[in-house]
Amino acid sequence: MAQLARTAGVEVSGQTFQKLDGINPATYVGKGKVEEIGILKEELGCDVVIFDDELSPRQQRELEEAWVVKVLDRTSLILDIFAQHAHTREGQLQVELAQYEYRLPRLTRMWTHLARQAGGGVARGGAGGVGLRGPGERQLEIDRRRIRERIAQLKQELERVRTHRRLYRQRRRRADVRVVAIVGYTNAGKSTLLNAVSGAEVLVENKLFATLDPTTRRVLLPQGQAALFTDTVGFIQKLPTQLVAAFRATLEEINDADLLLHILDITHPNALLQSRVVEDTLKELGAIDMPVLVALNKVDGLNSSDQVQHMMREFPNSLA
Repeated sequence: MAQLARTAGVEVSGQTFQKLDGINPATYVGKGKVEEIGILKEELGCDVVIFDDELSPRQQRELEEAWVVKVLDRTSLILDIFAQHAHTREGQLQVELAQYEYRLPRLTRMWTHLARQAGGGVARGGAGGVGLRGPGERQLEIDRRRIRERIAQLKQELERVRTHRRLYRQRRRRADVRVVAIVGYTNAGKSTLLNAVSGAEVLVENKLFATLDPTTRRVLLPQGQAALFTDTVGFIQKLPTQLVAAFRATLEEINDADLLLHILDITHPNALLQSRVVEDTLKELGAIDMPVLVALNKVDGLNSSDQVQHMMREFPNSLA
């Protein structure tokens, strides 16, 4: 989570953890933890508190009122990172759609202060008919309508993108060109591999989600046959559902590949967990019965060949 925050440009001042038996519907964590974080926030001088899970609109509102700082959750943080890294028109459309889908149910939180300023009579006026509602409520309805209209417009534009990609894949099929989709956890080394096999210069950064827009390169295989290698957006644990839906036009490239090349950073302490996250995301995308080859990446970072052999036993259909 700290790495996600730094990728978004946030300076991490401190962290705290809690094992929950159950989630508090009002504040996510219990009353005691809310007080503890409030004290910690004052000691560290923080102006943002980030939760490593998705908060409901109510939870976000209650916590911001308790701490008088901006409260972000995992989903909003990832959406912000995607917005920073989307450079093509298609990527920007997909991120914008995901952001609006996330913001729509949270609009009420933005107008709470107006309802308070209007007084008790206006607050009760919502049930009294048109003309008794306050300016905040009317503006809220306008904002909701505008966002819904924009969401509908974005979906139409992205459907045209999907159609264009579908036609391109059909032409590619007729040309009998094999396709390899490079998949994996974010920052596992997918772009580095694409550069190595193609001789191209795809952006490589030691950051989460450095690549959002799929990049395809033509590669001449050793036997002389040409193939297309496509670098796809990286996966992550608890990837927001809004992003999976919004990026479907891009992620459909995975389903049309002849082979999935799963890049796994075996030097990462959570390599096995990351592998399961990738497998679960592929299932969610419907890429269940596709051939997969696991490439164990960064083997030079291991201390011994025994560790490499151990990981290859964990992943029988793999190469290092």
